[in-house]
Amino acid sequence: MGDDVMATMGMQPAETTASDSSAQPFAAPPAVEPGEDPELVVTPTQQEFLDAVSEAGLNPSSELSALNIGSCVCQAKAARQSDQEVWDFILPMVRGDVRDSYGEPVAPPAGQVNSETSDYIRIATETLCQ
Repeated sequence: MGDDVMATMGMQPAETTASDSSAQPFAAPPAVEPGEDPELVVTPTQQEFLDAVSEAGLNPSSELSALNIGSCVCQAKAARQSDQEVWDFILPMVRGDVRDSYGEPVAPPAGQVNSETSDYIRIATETLCQ
């Protein structure tokens, strides 16, 4: 196949890649045994955020999920989104995380989701988004 011809989905891999390719395969992620939690390495600012989340009585499904929500708050604020736009962006994430923390596919109470969304936005703004 010439260099000016685009491969299609129906072609065999040998036909679409050069035999002298220097591409490296992706490394496999470290193996984690079932039930084992890999250590999450966080910065002091991220730890301050996680501590504040815990002190506020929030129970995220994981620290990584909480950090993701907080990071999204900061990204939305950095993009100069209005308070309502930040709320609309963060609310579905918090709703999903609250549902995940229950361990059941049951819709969490709206009042709880609203309260936790407010807390996440406040805590992220005060700690992570500085």
